[in-house]
Amino acid sequence: MRKHLLPLLMLMLFTSAAWAQSLSPIGTWTNEEGKAKFEIYKCGEKLCGKIVSLKEPLRNGKPKLDDNNPDKKLRSKPLIGLRFMEGFEYDGDNKWDDGTIYDPESGKTYSCYMKMTGKDKMEVKGYIGISLIGRTQYWTRVE
Repeated sequence: MRKHLLPLLMLMLFTSAAWAQSLSPIGTWTNEEGKAKFEIYKCGEKLCGKIVSLKEPLRNGKPKLDDNNPDKKLRSKPLIGLRFMEGFEYDGDNKWDDGTIYDPESGKTYSCYMKMTGKDKMEVKGYIGISLIGRTQYWTRVE
């Protein structure tokens, strides 16, 4: 009996580790509208996100810029490559919390959390104050 128990425990351990790893938000994602692709990556001990492509990357023949940034010095930065999410820490139950998300269309920054709802699906919620009130999007992982 003991002889069969060790392989079973090892199988359970590796299966659990693979499942947990497959629910990591690290990777490339697209939003509901398909207007952009984002990369979620590790930055220090936390997770961050940057814009890696836009469906319409140009305005008047030039790369779109961060025109609405409240810091006038940053308005000349291109949107592609812009780090717009930062500070996310794992909170358990496939959720990363305590982060912020910057909306380049409005120039506003919101508190945010990310929650994996499946291997290739993620709920992203930006909010002010408490997370009960805010805007939720569902992102899809892309290859």
